This record gives sequence, C-alpha cells and structure tokens, in this order.
Amino acid sequence: MARRISILPDTVADQIAAGEVVERPASAVKELVENALDAGATRIRVELEQGGKTLIDVSDDGSGMSREDAVLAFDRHATSKIRTAADLVGVPTFGFRGEALPAIASVSRLQLTTCEDGGEATVIEVSGGRIDRIDPAARQQGTTVTVRGLFFNTPARRKFLRSASSESRASWEAIATLALAHPEVAFELYLDSRARLSVPAGQRPDDRLEAVWGSDLARSLVPLEYVAGSFRVRGFIQRPADAQPTGRRTQLFINGRPFRDPFLIRAAEAGYRSAIHPGDRPSLFLELETSHEDVDVNVHPAKLEVRFRDRIGAERVVEEAVRHALGRLLAAAVVGTPPRPAAAPVPRGVDPGAGRFDPLQVALEEPGTPPSEVAQVPDPIHQLFDTYLVYETAEGLVIVDQHSAHERVLYETVMAQLEHGGLAGQRLLLPITLELTDEELDAVEAHRDALERIGYEVEPFGGRTVALQTVPVPHPRFDGGRCFREVVADLARGRFGGWTNALERFVATYACRAAVKGGDPLDQRERRELLARLFACALSPHDVHGRSTIVQLPREELERRFGRR
Repeated sequence: MARRISILPDTVADQIAAGEVVERPASAVKELVENALDAGATRIRVELEQGGKTLIDVSDDGSGMSREDAVLAFDRHATSKIRTAADLVGVPTFGFRGEALPAIASVSRLQLTTCEDGGEATVIEVSGGRIDRIDPAARQQGTTVTVRGLFFNTPARRKFLRSASSESRASWEAIATLALAHPEVAFELYLDSRARLSVPAGQRPDDRLEAVWGSDLARSLVPLEYVAGSFRVRGFIQRPADAQPTGRRTQLFINGRPFRDPFLIRAAEAGYRSAIHPGDRPSLFLELETSHEDVDVNVHPAKLEVRFRDRIGAERVVEEAVRHALGRLLAAAVVGTPPRPAAAPVPRGVDPGAGRFDPLQVALEEPGTPPSEVAQVPDPIHQLFDTYLVYETAEGLVIVDQHSAHERVLYETVMAQLEHGGLAGQRLLLPITLELTDEELDAVEAHRDALERIGYEVEPFGGRTVALQTVPVPHPRFDGGRCFREVVADLARGRFGGWTNALERFVATYACRAAVKGGDPLDQRERRELLARLFACALSPHDVHGRSTIVQLPREELERRFGRR
C-alpha cells in the first residue's frame, strides 16, 4: 500500500536541515565562527569539552543583535545576508544560508547571549528547537553561543560521532583554517580547558601561518603573488627541495572563503613539474581573488566546494603562479655575491666552436637588460672528484653537481628549441646499428616524432635492429648510440612515468641520459660555460628528478665548524 504524502512537522524539518549543516561538532563550530566573522568580530574565543560533544562555546566582540533580531534568528531561513534570489550569486559573506543557528538549536540545548552597540543584552535558551526563555542579560557588545548536549535528541546520529580526540582535531582544523584566512582577527581555542591555539589580531600572513602550521613547515615556504586576467593568486608554496611524498598540508581560499578543489591542487603541482620528484607532494597555501560574480559558492551544503565561471582559466592561473614564484625563487638564490669582480657574462649568440662545452646557444643577455640582471659567472671554479664544481661567494661556498646541472640546462634548452620546430641532428657517415627488444621497438615507434625533433633519425634495419642515420650533438663528449639506447630503455620500462606531459617526459629522459656524467673532467672554460647556462635556467637549483643541482655552505657554518663562532 502506497504511503500518503504529508507535510513534515517543523521539528523534523529542522533536524533534516541540521543533518545538512551539522555533521559533527566541528561543523557547528565552523558555522558559529563564520557568523562571528560576518558580524565583524576582531576577537573570537572558542571552548570545547569532549571534542564538542558536551560543550561548544563561541564568544565574539562583533556587532551583536537586538532582541527582535535574536529571536528572529531562530526561525528557519531567517538571515541578514541575502534578500533576493539574485543575492545567492557572488555571496560575499560566510554564513549566508540562514539555517545554521536554528539547525544547531534543533539538535542541542543552546543558549545565545547577545548585545548590539548601545543596546540591551538578551539571553535566549532553546532546547530541541523550542525556545524556552527570553530574558534581559548583562553583556558587552558581541555574541556568545553556548551549545550543550549536541544531538541529545537524535541518539542515532550521536552514536556515529568519533572519539573526543578525533572530534577535537576536526574542530581544531576548522578553527585553524579560518584563522589562516583572517590574520586580522584574534583567535583562541580551548580544548577541555587547555589552550590549543592562541593568535593575536593583526598578524602578517607569514606569521599567522607559522603560528598555525608550525615553524618547521612555515620556514620551508616561499611567498607567491601573481595576477592574470580576472584572477589574483597570493599565498605560499613549499620549496621544491622540502617537498615530501607524505605529510604535506594544502589550503585553498577563494575571496577569503576556504574551499576544497583537487583539480586546483593538481594544477599547482603541475607548476612544480621538472622541479620535484614525481612522487613528492608540496605543501600549498593559496588565496584566489576574483569577482564575486565569477564564482558560485552556493553549491555545497557545508560551503566546501565552489564553481568557477572560468574553470580552465582558474587552473591555468594557479599553475602559472606557481611556476612564476619558483622561477623568481630559484633565480634569486643561485649565485650569491662573488668575493671578487665577476668575469664578464657569456655574450649573446656565442659561436659554438670546436671544444665548446654545449653548442646549444642560450642567450644570457637580452638587449637593454640591466647589468645587475645578467647572469654573472664566478672565477675561478674548482672541480672536485671530476663531479662537483665549487666556487666561493661573499656568503660562503657553492657546490654544483655537474651532471644534475647539465641535465637541467639540456632540459630547458631542448624544450625551448622544440617550441620553434626542433633541433638539427648530425648526419653520420656510417649509421649506428642497434638491436632492441620488442618493448624498446614499441617505445621507438611511440616516440618516433619526438626522437626526430631532437635530432635522431631512426630507420628499420631488419628484424629487431634499427639504424641511426643522424644523432644530436649536445656536447663533444656525447655518445649518440649509447644515449639512444638508454633513452629507449627508460621509455620502455616507464622509468619516467610520473610525468603527465608526454613530450616533457621524453625530453627529461633525454636530458638525463645526454648530460655529462660524474667523473668527466671539465676544463675551466667548460666549467664557466656550464654554470653560465645553468644560471640562465628558470629552475636551476633542481634537475628533472627534483634533486638539487646546487648546495650552498654558508660562511657562518664553516666558522661554526672550525670553532670561530
């Protein structure tokens, strides 16, 4: 027999709304703190007991409410944030839906004490959605909401709450996220009478980040600021050398509102491509700003997701912002100040004569470039173990891994050349014949176009044998046949499988195998040219695997080791 349709009682409807808004104590904390921020609070204090199961107390010094508004705030859909349906597009406030306070009150015993500027304070007590008391009270301007016995009248939902420690962690995360978004506001969080977070108002963003995320992680971050189109991106990203496979933190904001978006995180990681190992995951703190009309924040009950009018544009700007910040960071931290006058920059358009280190020309000086912005090459440069290049700066010693450095140079140079059609190979008088496996033959066929674009002309020679008619010549010590075999083997085995762009993956493989090796002796001119070309790279301190090309040993560390400090 079919059931008849009926109108739900208000108490049941409120509890359904509560299920959308209040999944756990942390959800209630987030809603109440956002209301305090919308009220213009400069100081917010949150106290929890048993992870919020027994007590949630949120106090602020915001604008407060009159008695009439305080009573009206417990009606469903009552809000001061919107007036028409058009206001739902580009909502500039946080607690805009109007269901939070009545929803929380419907599943708890709630007390609200509030006072507006120059008005009389009011206290309202609500139990299970029913108002029990409205009286005058004593309070300065602001609002205090005290929630006791969350889900006391919905035991099935209370049963699914996690342990007190888990619920406390979730509430801490909610408060920490809002504290990061609002460094101009002071936050205090007490868990079972113990202070867990206390940050003053008016902090700089980097100081607030250090206070919330900890000094170790904060010190591994560098600032980011980038504007393109209708988007502005600010925040902090982790240095490539500090990125790890696990333990990272990520936080996104749009117009001051925290949200989650795995595609934007992926776009930010794409900005690190060729600067970190494919398995590493950098920490990110990114604030996006755009017109309120260009983003829809009303697509998730807990306001954790947003919809962009220009989704592709947002992802592109985030990736560009990360690349730009990394380029500025790495370009500024490479050479240091030479202790003596530096040798002249490598001139533009050097003719790559015999014996030169790298015949791929890299212009280090554009016309009109200020002298301070031209890559300066130190002199002299020493070579240790035929593997490391060492030179002195005013700040200490700089050590460069010659293989990693040349790998980075080749990668960026070849990528730039491929954008203009490709590289010319050197035709061989006698072709090089190589016998390959079936997997390697498949790899050759799959990457034939890329091989030709970097200078390899490959022809079948019968069976599993191929003939190399032309090979690239990145430096005089280059072994074209050996490099081809190693590149094809790497591609066949998926050794560089973490790259999402097939061409970049191929060039990274080639750069690794074509670069000079550790143990190759370089003369003084070759050392200088390698460093000059390295300093001209956008991501010079890291090779294509994300390993460091440059290590700096500060003078202070040397003096400390020798007891001079």
